[in-house]
Amino acid sequence: MISLARLSWCAVAVAFGEVLLGSWTRINGAGMTCPDYPLCRGRIVPAFDGGVIWEWTHRFAALALGVLVLVVLVRAFYGRNNAPGVRPAGSIVWILFMFQSFLGAATVKLSNSPVSVVWHWGTAMALIASLAALAIFAGARRSERRSGNAWAVAGVLALAASIAFATMCIGAYVSSSGAGLACVTIPGCAGNVIVFGNGQYVQMLHRMAAAASLLAAVGAFAFTWIRHASARVRLWTGVALALVFVQIVLGLLNVALRLPIDLREAHAANAALVFLTFACATTLAVVDASPAREPVQAV
Repeated sequence: MISLARLSWCAVAVAFGEVLLGSWTRINGAGMTCPDYPLCRGRIVPAFDGGVIWEWTHRFAALALGVLVLVVLVRAFYGRNNAPGVRPAGSIVWILFMFQSFLGAATVKLSNSPVSVVWHWGTAMALIASLAALAIFAGARRSERRSGNAWAVAGVLALAASIAFATMCIGAYVSSSGAGLACVTIPGCAGNVIVFGNGQYVQMLHRMAAAASLLAAVGAFAFTWIRHASARVRLWTGVALALVFVQIVLGLLNVALRLPIDLREAHAANAALVFLTFACATTLAVVDASPAREPVQAV
């Protein structure tokens, strides 16, 4: 099912770009330049003044992505019995795609409230991870070295991915609620370990989640080597760990430099990559643990 795998990876790339475009739009204060939905200022093509171009492009790209995801789903439906994992992954993609379509309109209705932003961002990333899983299942081949510990490895990696996802979503709340500089010192908050304001509480929660994500990443990387996971699982886990260290540096720079726009976007993009990489490593570990067979070649 190579054609499905390629289509799915293409959808992953487009969806990831769409997520980053949405993040850039919100960070630049253009998230509500189109206050109505599905039109923008009552028109299909509005006047591109201010930041309207960003929000309109984000919506147009979302429409193109929707068409691509539907093509992937149709292809997955007809090939659902040709490779293990395609059927459940395709079903999850369909559910998340429909929910994300609803959230796009709801976010506008709620004026980009922090909670709506978190739901929109989190669902988008879950959709991308599901598309990546679909791509991996569709193109899965037998690992070079089958590991009897693959299910245990998959469980540990899933835990690391879950913690990375939670950290990412808390970060989205921090950013959208304007709490990015609620704490301007490291490791405490405004020189204190004990914090008082709501913004400070959520900022410190994000930092604690980031610390947990680092510990989980280090533990997952060590576990893949101790349990002799396949080379591809170790590679993806190693990349995820490296991205976690990059994320920590970006976080520190954001605080030190007072949240420059480019660094905020880099921080959001790298957080998404951390989660996505762990999700891919988890899926590969599941493939290693499952009865392997060569995928049916698409005509």
